[in-house]
Amino acid sequence: MSLLDRYPEIEVAGTPREMGRQLGDATREEIKTFCEVALQRLDETMQVSRQRAQELSEQCLPAAKEYSADCIEELEGVAEAVDVPFWKIMLLQVRNQFTPEPDAGCTSLCVPTPSGKGAIVAQNWDNDPALDPFTIMLTRRPTGKPALMTLTQAGLISYIGFNSAGIGACLNSLPAPSRSRGVPHYFTLRELYEAHSLSGAVEAIRRAERAIPANIMLATPEGPADLEVTIDSVQVLRPEGTSWITHTNHCLHPELCQYNEQFPELIGSHPRKARIDELLQASSADPGVEEIKAALRDHQGHPRSICRHVNDDPDHGYWQTVFSVIIEPEEQRMHVSRGTPCSAEYEVYQL
Repeated sequence: MSLLDRYPEIEVAGTPREMGRQLGDATREEIKTFCEVALQRLDETMQVSRQRAQELSEQCLPAAKEYSADCIEELEGVAEAVDVPFWKIMLLQVRNQFTPEPDAGCTSLCVPTPSGKGAIVAQNWDNDPALDPFTIMLTRRPTGKPALMTLTQAGLISYIGFNSAGIGACLNSLPAPSRSRGVPHYFTLRELYEAHSLSGAVEAIRRAERAIPANIMLATPEGPADLEVTIDSVQVLRPEGTSWITHTNHCLHPELCQYNEQFPELIGSHPRKARIDELLQASSADPGVEEIKAALRDHQGHPRSICRHVNDDPDHGYWQTVFSVIIEPEEQRMHVSRGTPCSAEYEVYQL
């Protein structure tokens, strides 16, 4: 095993500001560079000036602080330790609110655990490979709250992962209406990791004045669930006809399917959904970790396959499966491939 096969592992603990300062101290250069890359990409792809980036970051601050003062305090600690203006750290949280285009096309699934006490949640994360140098495995042990482990870019308040209470989350883009101002998506994820149940997770998302749509695939103590989140509603999907549930990048809930006609299909979302269902259905019993790995390595339909590689598509050809992740909240661990799962082995990270 090479250290290049694993993401840097960082642990912080304490109050929000203490955790922020610890994270900033540990990843100072990564966060500084990530801030500049975010500004550069906004300028190159959407002609968003530095001034406009700062304005939106500051305009979203009141709603974000009302939603979670703890998140703001932690990010203030990050900014202090890294020695950058606070708006640059906020920009990392709101940068996906500048664009009407989805920022990732992913395939996710959730299956029940063999014990029947919870669920296993997994996905391929298809995005820009330029984000790899900023990606870390971060354990937080906040005072008085559940511990959580997230696979995230340094400087984000939350991302893909699980908490010590049995909640795990994977993420997909969901093409639907958005708005520039509101509570950042990453803030709602962080609050979700303070939940102990499906209902608590749903409430964490519902109470936010959200800015962008998203799909959140959940492992919960009650089993598999999926949240299709728009700026106006949170629709809960549970397994129907199978013990598991899958999602790609189009709406499944009847009340939201109208958006599938209004937004372009994202990198073969419907065929990927059909394919992941076919692979899970072919399992002789409920899929386990090894069956999930095999499914996430699938190349049928390349270049719009579940395991995605760089190709000549003019819009999204630079996207690839940057990492593949399988989360077992009941076992408090993640299996992660740093790179496409067909070429990189899954490494185990334990809380």
